[in-house]
Order: sequence, then C-alpha cells, then structure tokens
Amino acid sequence: MARPVDVVVVGGGILGLATAHAVLQRLEGASVVVLEKEAEVATHQTGRNSGVVHSGIYYAPGSLKARLAVEGGDRLVAAAGAGEDARLHDLAERARANDVSVAELAPGAAREHEPHLHCTSALHVPSTGRADFGAVARRLADLVAGAGGSVRTGVRVTGGHPAVDGWALDTDAGPIAAGFLVGCAGLQADRLARRTGHDPGVRIVPFRGEYLDVLAPSADLLHGLVYPVPDPRFPFLGVHLTRSLDGHVHAGPNAVLALAREGYGRWSLSPRDLAETLAWPGTGRLIGRYWRPGLDELRRSLSRRRFVRAAQRL
Repeated sequence: MARPVDVVVVGGGILGLATAHAVLQRLEGASVVVLEKEAEVATHQTGRNSGVVHSGIYYAPGSLKARLAVEGGDRLVAAAGAGEDARLHDLAERARANDVSVAELAPGAAREHEPHLHCTSALHVPSTGRADFGAVARRLADLVAGAGGSVRTGVRVTGGHPAVDGWALDTDAGPIAAGFLVGCAGLQADRLARRTGHDPGVRIVPFRGEYLDVLAPSADLLHGLVYPVPDPRFPFLGVHLTRSLDGHVHAGPNAVLALAREGYGRWSLSPRDLAETLAWPGTGRLIGRYWRPGLDELRRSLSRRRFVRAAQRL
C-alpha cells in the first residue's frame, strides 16, 4: 500500500470539492485526495439542478439549512390566491427569524419587479441569486489542485475498513491508505457508508426533478425568479419559474419518484435501485404520509397541460 494520504474525500461534487478546499486552507501541508467515480467532476446533483442560490426563508430558524442559505440576488415569492396570504406572512416572519431581509408587497408593488406577476401579495427577497454550480465545482477542483491536493476522476471506492492509523480503502485503481475519510458521495452516500463498515440507518430514496423550457415570447414575461407559497405540511415546493444566468427560462421542478438513483430520463431504470427503494420500509412510510401531494406531482409528470397550468397560475 502506498504512503498514507492525510485526508481522502469520496465524491467530486460541490460538497466534496469544497470540503477538500477547506481542509487545504486550514491544515497547512496536509495531503488531500478527492476520488470521483465519473470521468468529470460535478456530473450528478451538482451539475443537474436549477442553479438557484436559496436565501433561507423556507427553513426552520436556527437550522443548518437556514444558516447556510445566505447568498444571492433577486427573487419574488408570490401568493397566487387570497388563502395563501396568511402563509406568506408566516413565511416573512420565518425569514426575519433567519436574518433574511424580505419586503412584503401588495400586488402593485410586486408588479414593479415582475410586471406580469399574478398575485394577491408577495415577498421580495433580494438575497436569493443564481449560480452555475457546475462551474463553481470545476473552479474548486482547480483550487484544490493549485493548493497541492489531487482530484482523481474515474476512481470508484469499492470497500474499506478502519485501520490502525486511519482507513484502508479499496478502489478499482488499487488500495489507498488514509488518515481520515470523508464521504461526500451524494446519491451513493448510504452505499459508501455500508461499503466502509457503517450502516447509517437511512437510505437514499431518489426523486427526479422535471423541468419545462419556457420559450419566447412567454420567457420575456419573466425578469428574475418567481416562487409559489409552499404548503408547510408537504415536502414539495411546487412549480416555480427561474431565469438562469444565461437568460434561459424554465418552469419546475416537478418531483417524481425515480426508477434509478442516477437515472435522469423518465424511463431510466435500474432494477437494483428500484428494488432497494421499494424494499426500504421508509419508502412506504413516505408514500403513506405524502401520497396526496405525490399523486399531484405524478399527474403533472404525465400531463404537460397540468404542468403548464401550474406555471401559468403565477
């Protein structure tokens, strides 16, 4: 086995690369290696999201999510019906508890930001922005390499166990000895934990986000980001509208249970992934608790007309 590495990070997404960069910044002279099973970094969740930098208004005050979500640009959160005004006010109170600056707007004031917005009231959230997270991850990979670390793509961790001085890892490129092991494997995080001798007691249940492109002239109606008021009883936010950094506009996501952890097409199927999802008791509990909003998401997945109507409501 080669000379031990101080820190091995498994996963070349934005979380793994940011972790490696942080280690190099804080531990002078440390040897750090990032292992990514794909040929490039940011292949999965990091490179396949809406690009929104969330402000933190949705998250419980004091939570880690609320503390992390502090960057951004402009966004509107809109109440499309009178029954949602009270929830919008509650959302504003939560935002203020998280030290997120928001402004409650009447319809006329809201339309100064988004002239075509349909609402009874709105929140203006200046601290929400947009980013190309794939580009951020690739820049982090460059910074890690520039600071003396190593980003090794095309290397899969197949197993491992604690050793006297840290960890002994098995990879398809040979064994690696590590002082510390950090798992940032995203959609494979639970499997990585089990392959290295730890059962986290949870499973990844994959959901696929579906988007529709909004084309001109409809795309010209949107200036920034417009979100509906979430129902706090359910885990789904609902269809919203986003203008990305390159000016492209999309509606979504619509969230549906995926047939594969890394299946990004509607009919992408992994028998192993699907069997694990269906066999895990937590899946049944999830469906039992949220079957009604889950059914709405499925209906929108099967009917583009329903999907479009949800976006048109804003």
